[in-house]
Amino acid sequence: MPLTLSVRRADAGAVETPLLIVALPPDATVGADLTALDAALGGALGRTLSRRDFRGARDESLHLAGGGRGPQRVLLIGLGRDTDRHAALRRAATLGGRLARKLGAPSLAWYSANIDERGVEVVMAGLSAGSWEFAETKSAPPEEERRPALGEAVILVSDEKAGERGLRSGRAVASGYALAKRLGMMPGNLCTPDYLAETAREIGARHGMKVTALGRAEMEREKMGSFLCVAQGTPQEPKLIAVEYRGGKEGQAPVVLVGKGLCFDSGGISIKPAQGMEWMKFDMCGAAGVLGALEAIGGMKLPVNVVGLVGATTNMPSGTAVKPGDVVQAMNGKFIEIINTDAEGRLVLADVLAYASRYKPAAVIDAATLTGACVIALGHTATGVFGADEELVDEVLSAGRKAGEPGWPLPLWDDFRDLIKSDVADVKNSGGRPAGSITAAMFLREFIGDYPWVHLDIAGTAYSETDLVVLPKGPTGIPVGTFLEFVRGRAG
Repeated sequence: MPLTLSVRRADAGAVETPLLIVALPPDATVGADLTALDAALGGALGRTLSRRDFRGARDESLHLAGGGRGPQRVLLIGLGRDTDRHAALRRAATLGGRLARKLGAPSLAWYSANIDERGVEVVMAGLSAGSWEFAETKSAPPEEERRPALGEAVILVSDEKAGERGLRSGRAVASGYALAKRLGMMPGNLCTPDYLAETAREIGARHGMKVTALGRAEMEREKMGSFLCVAQGTPQEPKLIAVEYRGGKEGQAPVVLVGKGLCFDSGGISIKPAQGMEWMKFDMCGAAGVLGALEAIGGMKLPVNVVGLVGATTNMPSGTAVKPGDVVQAMNGKFIEIINTDAEGRLVLADVLAYASRYKPAAVIDAATLTGACVIALGHTATGVFGADEELVDEVLSAGRKAGEPGWPLPLWDDFRDLIKSDVADVKNSGGRPAGSITAAMFLREFIGDYPWVHLDIAGTAYSETDLVVLPKGPTGIPVGTFLEFVRGRAG
């Protein structure tokens, strides 16, 4: 159930709510803004802070019982010493939303001192992210075991006009992340290339965007041999999905967002180990990020032109599957030797990046769960960022920081190209284990057109196989925020 979000001007101690979340910095005291709340709690808040039972550290929480009037329960959440207040608010709100859902609160109010328009936006996005869960393929628990679902959240503000502006953008951001996470969490037998195309059409219908989807026959006419070789082992129809948002001036060069959409990746003939293969339903998180970003961009009505491109298929072993040693030709005419059929995402993106040239883009950013090597290099904390245009790389890194999705630049030196030279073709699709994330990006660079380009390797950040404290294991929604903040920056 989506979270209903609103803002209200009210005193934290007087608001009638099943749960009040109060975000506090380290070593907070009861100031004038919290005096009424402390009184409603019979002085419990002041005693808790003076005894240092709650110290405001990052991810710290403390649950207090409410009084006879006002909040029924109060949840204190620590902001920590993060110098980026908005990042701290986002994280605290995400944890707060998650804890509120576990507590069974049907609704909540949020209070943090001196919250501005951007603060309202990030808190709303955080609360929505924390309260989100995927239950579409689960049976409902017995009636006696059910807790109320969190359905409503209100943020207490002093400036309602600024709060309303933050509310509008916060709703859009929350919707974009929720869409991307839902697509990521869906099993591969449900989230198929056809389903991604249908989702794109729904986004287009909501926001007035033009949507086209090329199938196998259309891609054959475009001579997309690189993309199609991945799809030749599956009976499912591959899709190249294009979503065009025209919020900017007519003729303005668009920003093009590209996403890898492998709805399931078995590895093909170079099949993956059975253990953990179920996680490969998340190999379409780049595509989910593109669609989620477009949902948010449409909701915010940003004055900029954006095109989203998704390359969607499944990578399966079969009698018709591409084999190691095969040579295929990409849309731009280059021949590719297939070394490893599990290096399939770059084969799909090769043709999608070549196709992007027809839009004469101002910039192209692609996102893909591309390499395990990037996870080894950067773990699950940072996205790998690659590009030869340093200004564009810095712009993307800045967008990621603002979104709370940090990235780290890795080199694309010409020396690395030697690792993907082929004896029988122009290039091969794998350079082996050394510098694996870099050689994958080098491969993609062979197929970009005459436009500025950045590649995001989100293999370590798009989903998690462990609990992340503020988020459960599963999809994170990355790179929705990076895409969105980049486009907002271009919108001025």
